[in-house]
Amino acid sequence: MTVPVSDLMTADPITLTVSDTVADAMALMDKHSFRHIPIVDGEDLVGVVSHRDLARAVLGHTDELPFQEQRQVFAEVSIDEVMVRGVATVAPNDALKDATYLMLENKFGCLPVCEGTRLVGILTESDFVRRVAESL
Repeated sequence: MTVPVSDLMTADPITLTVSDTVADAMALMDKHSFRHIPIVDGEDLVGVVSHRDLARAVLGHTDELPFQEQRQVFAEVSIDEVMVRGVATVAPNDALKDATYLMLENKFGCLPVCEGTRLVGILTESDFVRRVAESL
C-alpha cells in the first residue's frame, strides 16, 4: 500500500506574500515556532523562506546597529528579496516514500505540497518527527 503525502502533510499552511517583510516572517516564525514559510501570490506558490534564509539575509547588514534600528531595517526588507524561488514541490497524491527520499537526498527541511501551482499543504521534518512520537 502506498501512503500519499496528504496523509502526513500539514494542510492549509500559514503563508506570507511577496509584499510582506523580513520582520513579518521573523514574527510569524517566532509565534508559531516555524522554520519554513511558503510565500504565495494569491493561492499560487512563488517561493519559500526559511529561518536560515532570514539569518543569512540579516547577518552582516545589521550587526553594529542598535536593536531598534535593526527592527526598522527588518521592517523595510521585503520577503521577495530573501525568499527562495523555484523550489521543489510534491503533489498530495505523490508517494510519501518518494517525498521522504527527495527531502533526504537534497537536505530539504520542507516540501510545499501543490496541486498545479496552488499551495495546499507543506511537508516538514517536524511532520515526520511528530508521526514517530505519536507511534511510540
